Amino acid sequence: MRSVCVYCGSSAGRNGVYSQGAHDLGALFHKMGWQLVYGGGTTGLMGEVAKATMGPRYDGHVHGIIPSALVAKERHNAADNDNDNSSIKSAELEEQMKIDVDDHKGSTPISWKFGRTTVVNDMHSRKRLMANESDAFVAMPGGYGTFEEIMECITWSQLGIHNKPVIIFNLNGFYDALLEFINHSIKEGFISKSNGDIVQVAHTAEEVVQKIEQYQIPEGRFNLKWEDEGKPTL
Repeated sequence: MRSVCVYCGSSAGRNGVYSQGAHDLGALFHKMGWQLVYGGGTTGLMGEVAKATMGPRYDGHVHGIIPSALVAKERHNAADNDNDNSSIKSAELEEQMKIDVDDHKGSTPISWKFGRTTVVNDMHSRKRLMANESDAFVAMPGGYGTFEEIMECITWSQLGIHNKPVIIFNLNGFYDALLEFINHSIKEGFISKSNGDIVQVAHTAEEVVQKIEQYQIPEGRFNLKWEDEGKPTL
């Protein structure tokens, strides 16, 4: 079973194409029997991709990893959701997934409907566990957190810490400006052309899977020797 880490927004964005793309990717993972590793939220694109990966019968493979600070306030509500399968609760979850960035308060309840959840103490533990659990990394639209996470994965590949695929799921041209900036950095001599190939770009869920399966480790990455102490185990 392939295990794919998806970084994405805890908000849905203002264009329905983003939620649809998250649903399509999750549904494809469910169909293929792949595991989703993600940030553990139940709102926005996070909630959409997790719910789609779980499938209509909740028999998919999803591992959400979230710091306690993001769920501590709403654990009681999470338990209520797990113990009540009524249509009212389902409707509440649907509305929760569509929450806008301006209304999002940064915390989400845990629900079994979004897969298995591991609560960790801090963001560093979250990122390490997500990396350890994954065979590939995919960035969907998101904010500061998504940008930071995918750039770290790209940097780790450049440094030779891991050899895993790194895919930008460029829905609706969301990442056009970032990709243009990377090309600008290559032209200006700050990123080698070969290291530019670390990042692969997909525009559909099917292309994401294709890019993962056909990923070739780029030449010219740093061949550094990392000490065991303090090294991310990927």
